[in-house]
Amino acid sequence: MSRVTLAQWQMLAAVVDHGGFARAAEAIHKSPSTLNHAVHKLEAQLGVSILEPIGRQVRLTDAGEMLLRRARQLIENAAALEEVAESMAAGLEAEVSLAIDQIFPPDALAEALQQFSRNYPHVRVQLHETVLNGGVEMLYDKRADLVISGLAAQGFLGEPLVTLRFIAVAHPAHPLHALARTLDLRDLIQHRQLVVRDSALRQSMDAGWLKAEQRWTVSHLATSLDMLERGLGFAWLPETRIREALTARRLKPLPLAAGGTREVPMQLIFQDRDRAGPATHAMAQALHAAVNTCCPIDDDSFYSKENAEKLQSSVE
Repeated sequence: MSRVTLAQWQMLAAVVDHGGFARAAEAIHKSPSTLNHAVHKLEAQLGVSILEPIGRQVRLTDAGEMLLRRARQLIENAAALEEVAESMAAGLEAEVSLAIDQIFPPDALAEALQQFSRNYPHVRVQLHETVLNGGVEMLYDKRADLVISGLAAQGFLGEPLVTLRFIAVAHPAHPLHALARTLDLRDLIQHRQLVVRDSALRQSMDAGWLKAEQRWTVSHLATSLDMLERGLGFAWLPETRIREALTARRLKPLPLAAGGTREVPMQLIFQDRDRAGPATHAMAQALHAAVNTCCPIDDDSFYSKENAEKLQSSVE
């Protein structure tokens, strides 16, 4: 059995965080003498000097800094354990917060939400439609229970969900198509590129911008698609979002020598899998099931090898 209790470490942390025994005692509703006794007993039990006086205040010794750093991990783990127990005792969570990148297939999202609502009709859903780092930032800020993103989140392990194909497209009457030949980067940078703005507030990025002379930045994928169909620029968009426009010939893939398609693997990331309640786990399962139903891996892609060869031969 440990000679030192978790409460002793918590009281030491309070003394350090509040700059002294008096302020700590007021903050955690303990008497200064109780805190003083706990810290001195801690030092005696460990045989190490942890605090040293500096004027009317105290500060950690070098050994105290190292020990408290380790102790904070214990305190955080204990708090997490209590939260898990409270969640289990309370049963179903009242709300699930979901952050999904706008490139995620809308059919799969709708299918997942419909399935979830059938099984959990009384659980509220907070859906945040993010772009690039927006979802990851919500993960770091603990504002989302589940995140679907094409970007890795440091300190989190994601599980593969679906790989999306992006296609470089423009209106059939766009000047790039009028060139009637295979295109390269030099052709693209002379025309307007449509880019969707990163929704992150602190660490936004310009993913996919080719340094084109003209750039229009919009906030939503739907706006970019509308502008593309009006002939106002070119862009890479997920095939799942533009399949109808391609079939109806409102958009046409650009005949690029390289880079005409890009693949983006999407991940499903839990804020904390162990703390997540049954509704959050059910939402994750519904998303996986919806992807399997709505995004089968087959050769029916508009930009299949056969269609790509036809497109290439049409410009030669």
